[in-house]
Amino acid sequence: MTENELYSAGPARAAQVRKDREEMWTLILVRELRHPPEKVWQALTDPAHLREWAPFVTDGNLGAVGTVKLTWVGTPTPLETKITRADPPRLLEYNDTRWELEDFGGGTRLTLWHTIDRRFISWGAAGWHIAFDVLDHLLSGTPISGMVGPGLMKSKDWQRLVGEYAKQFQS
Repeated sequence: MTENELYSAGPARAAQVRKDREEMWTLILVRELRHPPEKVWQALTDPAHLREWAPFVTDGNLGAVGTVKLTWVGTPTPLETKITRADPPRLLEYNDTRWELEDFGGGTRLTLWHTIDRRFISWGAAGWHIAFDVLDHLLSGTPISGMVGPGLMKSKDWQRLVGEYAKQFQS
């Protein structure tokens, strides 16, 4: 049995949303990883690592202030992406995304702030939830492939998580 076949997403975790503007909200997700911030930072910034877990690919490293092209999986058009803050291995900001890494119990507390259209907030939470699981597997040396994009949206895990996060955000 492959890692993909063994993978099963856990329940939705505590997530937060903040209403920024009428249609745009900020999704805030926190995940505690068993890996040091430097290792997590590399996975957040290096194009080869991003290709293995993130729902996008880039044509350059995200680890320094500058511009890269970022292409979300399932979309044909790259977006010019301006990296506005890169303080390794603690803080990374680009476009509508902010990552914060903190030392935590020998590992890293990873916090994501992602501004997203409110209509898709539970979709985004479910997608990032699974992406964080895939990231953790990658960092642990047991990579899971093919867990992003339109194919993921057909999975039972993603559909279940969308419902669970939607309930969280209604309260």
